[in-house]
Parts: sequence; C-alpha cells; structure tokens
Amino acid sequence: MTRRIPPLNPLRVFEVVARTENLTNAAKILHVTQSAVSRQIAVLEEYLGMQLLRRERHGVALTQAGQRYAQKVLPAFDAIAEATHSLTGPAREGFIRVGTYNTFAAKWLIPRLPDFQRKHPDIEVRILNTIPEVDFDRDSLDAAIQFGDGQWKEVNSDLLFRDEIEPVCSPAFLARYAPNARYPESLLRQSLLVSRYRRTDWDEWLKGADLEDVAREGARMTFSTNLLCWQAAVDGVGIAIGQTALIRQELEDGRLVAPFARPLARHEGYYLLRPRRQREFRNMSIFRDWLLASAKSAASVPALPPA
Repeated sequence: MTRRIPPLNPLRVFEVVARTENLTNAAKILHVTQSAVSRQIAVLEEYLGMQLLRRERHGVALTQAGQRYAQKVLPAFDAIAEATHSLTGPAREGFIRVGTYNTFAAKWLIPRLPDFQRKHPDIEVRILNTIPEVDFDRDSLDAAIQFGDGQWKEVNSDLLFRDEIEPVCSPAFLARYAPNARYPESLLRQSLLVSRYRRTDWDEWLKGADLEDVAREGARMTFSTNLLCWQAAVDGVGIAIGQTALIRQELEDGRLVAPFARPLARHEGYYLLRPRRQREFRNMSIFRDWLLASAKSAASVPALPPA
C-alpha cells in the first residue's frame, strides 16, 4: 500500500486545533493569525476530501471524521515529541553528560567541580568514563574531554591545555638514589614506571633530554593506568613520567618532586569536544565557558620551582 502523507504544516495545525478545540487558542500557540489557522485546516480538508471541523456558536468542534483522525494523529505527534525529547532533553533538564578518562576526571576535573556547583547549582554534571575515541552517534554524551592533536572530524573542539611531561619521584626516592640532587641521572638506572596508555612518554622525554643511554640500565615496570603509576612513584617504587597539569597538587604538597626540572612540552593536548551538528543548549554553553576559564586560570599559575 502506498503511504500517503498529508502536508505536514496543515497537519501540525490540525493537531493543535484538535487538542484545544478553539481556533483563537490554537493561533496563539502557533504564533499565527486565526485566519491562517483556518486556511491550513482548509488545505488539509481539501487534501483528505472530507470535513474535519464544524463551526459552532462558541467555537469549533471535530466532526466524526475529525475525531477518528485525531485519535491517530495526536498520539503520533506525542511520539515525535518524545523521540525529540530523548535526544535533546538532558541538556535542557538540568544535567549534562561529559565523558572523559578516569585519570583526567580524578586529577583535574573533579577537584574543580565544586567551583562549578557553587556558581551553577541548578546544573548537574554527570561524569562518565570513556577510553576509546568518542563517537557522539554511538555514545550518550553531550560532550567529551579527550587527549589528541585536535584533528577530530564532525566535532567542535576547544583546546584546554597542551601536554607537558617530566620525570617525578618521591623525595625519599630522590634522597636514596641521587644523594646529590644536582646530579639526578642516577635515578634513571632504577625502576622506570610506565603507564600502559602512555607507554611512549619515557622514550620521548629521554630522547628530548639526550639521556637515552643513561636509562638503558633501568628496568621498566608497567601499570594499567596513570593513577597507579603515579601512586607507585609517591610510594617510592620508582620514578615515573608525570603530566604537569594533572599532578600539580602532588608537586605542591611535596609528595612528588621533579628532580630534572626539564619539562617537555608536546604538540598534543586535552580538548573539549562537542557534536558539531547538535544544537548547543544553555547548560552546555555555561559548562564550556566555565571549563575554558578554569583551564586558563590553571595555566596562569606560576611554574613550580626546580626540586
């Protein structure tokens, strides 16, 4: 059977009139004149070849045909509204869904969220763990914070900050294996702690510092996450590669030190990603502005003095 779909604009007008049974109220809801409503109903009636409304003393009423049609059309518009709401509702209803890595969430984003909550108590931020590259068609997210070079397709991206790495260890580990802090190279002959997701960091830093030969004697111990790798460094298991922006608190309170004081700035960084084709709602705009301001404020903090 061939599907016959009537003109959608007259059908929308009929749906509103059927709900209100009042041309004046329908015109107000649709932001048009009452005569425009009447014309659209006439177009639909001509298309269907039957009368849908009859005028009465105190307004209009549905004919029997109009009642039968409304019983099918109104639920269809309800279903369309519900489908639309399921896609766009969360950003309108007071919460936003942000996907990012556990390490970034724990070490950078979550410590700053109380500030956002104080400023915007009506907006809830839901943090979801994401490891693979985000796909907004697949993932139920309003935004994501991911690491990369900024070359994502079909997304809007804002750089939060560039990546900066350097070796870090506990003060006790430094005192034990490099008693003379002016010559920290001996630390590289001990256990080099490696994060599985950042396994090339050590090689890049050593190459940049021209210390590859010194570190050949050091054993490597691999951990599944940066969090575990840095905790092992705090506990004196070895020396790790730290991301300056994510371990600032440990450096400030002295749980970790940067014995070489030779940070390596990389081209990659952390970006806020949002779907390009999705309308950006007020809550998402507010969160984006706050996040960029927080990143700028963190970047303006003076660099820590050499260990």
